[in-house]
Amino acid sequence: MSLVSVFALYLALGALAGTLAGLFGIGGGLVIVPALIFIFGLQGISPDIAAHLAVGTSLATIVFTSLSSIRSHDSHDAVRWDLFRPMSAGIVVGAVAGAWTASFLSGPELEVVIGGFVIVVALKMFTGFEPEPGRGVPGPPGLRVAGGGIGWASAIFGIGGGTLTVPFLSWCNVRMQQAVGTSAACGLPIALAGALGNVWTGWQNPVLPAYSAGFIYLPAMVGIILTSVLFARVGANLSHRLEARALKRIFAIMLLLVGLRFLLS
Repeated sequence: MSLVSVFALYLALGALAGTLAGLFGIGGGLVIVPALIFIFGLQGISPDIAAHLAVGTSLATIVFTSLSSIRSHDSHDAVRWDLFRPMSAGIVVGAVAGAWTASFLSGPELEVVIGGFVIVVALKMFTGFEPEPGRGVPGPPGLRVAGGGIGWASAIFGIGGGTLTVPFLSWCNVRMQQAVGTSAACGLPIALAGALGNVWTGWQNPVLPAYSAGFIYLPAMVGIILTSVLFARVGANLSHRLEARALKRIFAIMLLLVGLRFLLS
């Protein structure tokens, strides 16, 4: 495939990820990582690094898209900065450790891990399961430990952490609007530290394609960023017009099939 036609796929992927993020409130990385692995296969990129390249590229796009999300939530006073500060300290360490952990996995092994995670998220979306508030917010040391775990897992899966951060904060009796806003703020240090970690672990890998910075494929990053922010607004507008619950279940079934494909392949 020519670079022009592939770049068109990246623009379409950004539009899809942005729309779904706005429609369902999910992080774009959940869509971007599996789609990039598929597109990289069409490009002939080595399967040994396709999953690593997808994860690193996804995190790099989240660096940019999270800035818009943070501004939006902060304008509504929905970001608990008192929780963000201690969590972000753990997140940075955890995200770098997550990128380092992923570097020890082969491409197929990382695809299996991602596939398992996608299946878990799909089942959660389909059932509508949410943890019941069960405790108060821990002190700074506890928040740093929680941030470390969230950052570590998010850097492995290539996500901004909302899938993990929102349930954790909700369990700690944080109001949902503030849990979502604080999670959006946490996405920035997750993505920044995770992306830099993937640049470091992938630097000078002998099978990297041209236009790569470590495990970040720059054409894909640019294409996704150009459309994802715009279409996130489209998805948000659609969420007020469509029956989101039924659509969410359909999307969950699609994610389940994607996850099973990774496991079975």
